[in-house]
Amino acid sequence: MSTAVSRFPHLRQDFAASLVVFLVALPLCVGVAVASGVPAELGLVTGIVGGLVTGMLPGSSLQVSGPAAGLTVLVFEAVDTYGLPALGVIVLAAGLLQLAMGALRLGRWFRAISVSVVEGMLAGIGLVLIAGQLYAAAGLTAPASGVDKLLGLPGAAVDALGSTEALASLAVGAGTVAVMVLWRRMPGPAGAVPGALAAVLLATAVTLAFGVPVATVEVRGLLDAVQPPGADAFGSLGVGVLGTILAFTLIASAESLFSAAAVDRLHDGPRTRYDKELMAQGAGNTLCGALGALPMTAVIVRSSANVRAGARTKAARVLHGVWLLLFAALLPSALALIPLPALAGVLVHAGWKLIPFRAVATLWRGHRGEALVLVVTAVSIVALNMFEGVLIGLALSVVKTAWESSQAKVEVIDKGAGPVQVHLSGNATFLRLPKILDALESLPRDRPVELDLTGLHHVDHACRTALKAWSESHGAPGTAPVKLKEAPVTAS
Repeated sequence: MSTAVSRFPHLRQDFAASLVVFLVALPLCVGVAVASGVPAELGLVTGIVGGLVTGMLPGSSLQVSGPAAGLTVLVFEAVDTYGLPALGVIVLAAGLLQLAMGALRLGRWFRAISVSVVEGMLAGIGLVLIAGQLYAAAGLTAPASGVDKLLGLPGAAVDALGSTEALASLAVGAGTVAVMVLWRRMPGPAGAVPGALAAVLLATAVTLAFGVPVATVEVRGLLDAVQPPGADAFGSLGVGVLGTILAFTLIASAESLFSAAAVDRLHDGPRTRYDKELMAQGAGNTLCGALGALPMTAVIVRSSANVRAGARTKAARVLHGVWLLLFAALLPSALALIPLPALAGVLVHAGWKLIPFRAVATLWRGHRGEALVLVVTAVSIVALNMFEGVLIGLALSVVKTAWESSQAKVEVIDKGAGPVQVHLSGNATFLRLPKILDALESLPRDRPVELDLTGLHHVDHACRTALKAWSESHGAPGTAPVKLKEAPVTAS
């Protein structure tokens, strides 16, 4: 017993956290799979791989991987265009690309992607996801494109009002959203239960007790659902699928690494090693592709729940994968009881949380250029598709930055005693962010640091956010916090 305690000193905290993450992940794994147009079991497979495989690998110790609402729209389009057997090939290729990029040490360069592009991407995904799931909540078939989904909502509302079954289905979906919103106010032990799980359980109990006529999850069985891609799936794909593969790779990698940066701000443990984390995501997606499952990303909802629940090491996320595996193996028939409109409600809530309303308002007040990038990216995704929308956002962001002329110089003065002095000068933009962060992160943690920003003529939103996060997290216990010396700068 003492040996186990010495090898796993935080086992009690990690065990408790793993149960919380499992309860958060379970409804999301199933809901994302159903919304993506694939068997529900494939969402569980991706969650299991995210825990047992990616969870074991180095990179970020506390963030949790699995199927993400942010990829739902893209996966649905890919399955609709190329068929379910091709999904495994696409995910497999994306995973191999992530492995290659991690091996080439390109992971840290994802920090160079404008925060506004990522937030715009999530906003566009959220809008399309909400629109599509409103149809699902009513038991209706959603149009294919994002624009048609939004424009067709008034007609769908009229159709739903004329159908008793559609109204019953909508009531279950709306009730699910209401429970999720209100559940956080629950006092006592009940409030510790994840809202999504509580909402789905209540919706299931109500539909069973009152015989509400709603569709439920179709169960195929774990082994039947897992269909590794065969030679036909590889041979049937043409050059056109390359754009989809690149979109999977770019979006999954960006979402995972931005999630890692956000999770690092939530705890005082080891920082993320971005290249290793990218390779861990690549290994997981490669295996998911080989199993014909959904793609994975690191998911901020599960990761933040993991940190808040007291997780201390990667054992928590590995154990959450064990619980998902046990559920899929021992209780697969329980999935057949879950009403589809309840899962649609979970994803409507998830899509709403993807839209950064406060960020848009804040950016518009102080960084209108970044706000424009965010809005254009979101609108482009809705009007066109995921890949083209992200490319438009990236191009606009690069043009904006080039216009502002990006040059930054980092000068470190270390006299061997006293504080380490760092002077930044020029124009600090997200294109220079990897260089600036590399220099700052190489500074000793056991020495006080003075960071002089008075030589900067321009600081963009991404750099200002990163410099603030670094200054708050740098330093060892007992060391004086980073001393910032600022002057009025031009911000965008």
